[in-house]
Amino acid sequence: MKTEVLKNIKATESEYQKTISEALAEKKRNSANAELEADNLIMKATHDAEEYKKARMAEARVNADKRHGEILEAGKQRAAELKERGTRNLGKAVDLLVSRFKERLHVHS
Repeated sequence: MKTEVLKNIKATESEYQKTISEALAEKKRNSANAELEADNLIMKATHDAEEYKKARMAEARVNADKRHGEILEAGKQRAAELKERGTRNLGKAVDLLVSRFKERLHVHS
C-alpha cells in the first residue's frame, strides 16, 4: 500500500510538473503573441500617421496653390486698374509737362 501511495504521489507530482511546464510554455507563447501584436499595431499606427501627413501636405499644397492664384489675380486686377487710371490721366500729365517745359524755356531765355 505504501508503494502504491508513493507511486500516486510521484504520478501526481509528475502531472503537476507537466501542467506547470505547459503553463509556462503558454505564458511564453502569449507573451510572444502580445509582442507581435504590439509591433503590428505600432507599424500600422506609423503607416497611418505617414498617410495622414501625406494627405495633409497635399491639402496644404492645394490651398497654397489656390491662395497663390487668388493673390496673382488680385495683383493683375490692381495693375489693370492702375494702368487704366494712368491712361486716363496721361493727357493731363503730358499737358502739365509741356506747360512746365515751356515755362522753363521762357525763364532761361
